[in-house]
Amino acid sequence: MKKITNPFPPALAAAFLGVSFLVSAPLQAQEDPFSTVITPAFSPITWERLVNADDEPENWLMYSGTLDSQRYSLLDQINVDNVDQLEMKWAYQIPVIDRAETVPLVVDGIMFITEAPSNVVAVDALTGRQYWRYDHDMPDDLRICCGRNNRGVAILGETLFMSTLDAHLVAIDARTGNLLWDKEVAPHDSGYSKTAAPLIVKDKVVTGIAGGEFGIRGFIDAYDPETGELEWRTYVIPGPGEFGNDTWSGDSWKTGGAATWITGSYDEELNQIYWGTGNPGPDWNGDVRLGDNLYSDSVVALDGDTGEIEWHFQFTPHDVHDYDSIQIPILADIEFEGRERKVMMWANRNGFYYTLDRTDGEFLIGKPYAAQTWAQGLDPVTGRPIRVPGMAPTYEGIMVSPPIVGATNWYSPGYSQDTGLFYVTSFDGEQEFFKRDEDYEEGERFTGGGGRYTQPMDAYHSSIRAINPGTAEIEWEFPIMPRSSAGITTTAGGIVFTGSADGYFFALDAQSGEELWNISLGRRVHAAPMTFAVDGHQYVTIASGNVVYTFGLRN
Repeated sequence: MKKITNPFPPALAAAFLGVSFLVSAPLQAQEDPFSTVITPAFSPITWERLVNADDEPENWLMYSGTLDSQRYSLLDQINVDNVDQLEMKWAYQIPVIDRAETVPLVVDGIMFITEAPSNVVAVDALTGRQYWRYDHDMPDDLRICCGRNNRGVAILGETLFMSTLDAHLVAIDARTGNLLWDKEVAPHDSGYSKTAAPLIVKDKVVTGIAGGEFGIRGFIDAYDPETGELEWRTYVIPGPGEFGNDTWSGDSWKTGGAATWITGSYDEELNQIYWGTGNPGPDWNGDVRLGDNLYSDSVVALDGDTGEIEWHFQFTPHDVHDYDSIQIPILADIEFEGRERKVMMWANRNGFYYTLDRTDGEFLIGKPYAAQTWAQGLDPVTGRPIRVPGMAPTYEGIMVSPPIVGATNWYSPGYSQDTGLFYVTSFDGEQEFFKRDEDYEEGERFTGGGGRYTQPMDAYHSSIRAINPGTAEIEWEFPIMPRSSAGITTTAGGIVFTGSADGYFFALDAQSGEELWNISLGRRVHAAPMTFAVDGHQYVTIASGNVVYTFGLRN
């Protein structure tokens, strides 16, 4: 571990660290006489504060804003009437030239930003001025699928928790940036890695694992926040004698993938943790893993204390198209067919939108929300897909929608408590899928095929789609550049904030989909926005390229 302190005067430090100051304000911090680090001041984050995060919308206390993952903020100072008055207040230049997928946290005016490959920096949320940074030392032999990504941290008390690309979980003092403990979760040289923000559940740090393209066996862990000791581990591929093991032919379960590489959600009343699982392995050749392949491409509901699986819903049994179900589950209580239901909303990578009862996983309704050709529809009772014959990958290749990137992917959807609509970034594309024979070798890719586009990307269609969770019908859509990978945040000001592949950050009317404001940031928006307030003023932050921008209303 290497920690970089800030011994320079603010102006000189800005030149070295790439921070642009567009607002001047006094630092709300404490000087540590024994260190050159400027120590930020904030109130410790208790479990009660996390459960009631809605009560302090000025803060953004976890990756999805709240435990239900709605990404809905009660802040309304920025609204449909004045959003066109937004201007950039400051920008933080990430020193590493990698695309940023971070969603920062804001705690009492302190912003915590993660950087590629697995670093974190604390800045003043009002000015972007740096307090401290922590750099995690990386081995040279990483096995990663899809870029050097880190999407965020979790906080409990005065400690930050971050997943790292070499499959570690680290605890960092949020006031100083000092490393408190470092836990190896799984061997990185076997193909395990970690990219997602952890989730705090009571007195545990809950976290998933990445590496589905390397023949890993997926799991969800819970750790003691004080010591880093493993409290429980739940494998999402059942072993011999466990329910679902017979859905894997032979010993294929041992290398079955089902990574859990995005953050889940939690319902305190039900004490259930909800987590999505990824594709089975090898991705595109299902001949070596006959069966439904539980619990791949599923949502699993875990007991919040023990990690025991209480129920599951499998979106794509025996997936051969890499349709990971790692999308973030959004929880809400809505009226469905005349009575209030506790539901989970899910726009899946496979092209179908689902509303489930989150108490027991009952399928309520589901319909396509994007172009798809692999299924005739969903069974009206069970929600199981009714497959179109002959759509599995072949050695020669076969055209299927959605493509490998999916109708959507890992980027966060959103929900508005005002409109009752679910919002998702969607892609209407197609790809030629092919399979190949491949032997498993530990630490090497184990995919069994791949895919290729046969047309340029501008031949396809992408949009932000607003879906009614009670009917699964699309209420409106706003076209964007194809293959956008920006997440979504909604606000009580009636706004949907999101971005696009061509570098625009923009605001839509949550009710109608009308565009209200946009700005070109010059680089792909590959993250989700978040919003917070300091000193009674609301701000919105988004990462674009390797820069984190913060916007506020004109003075």
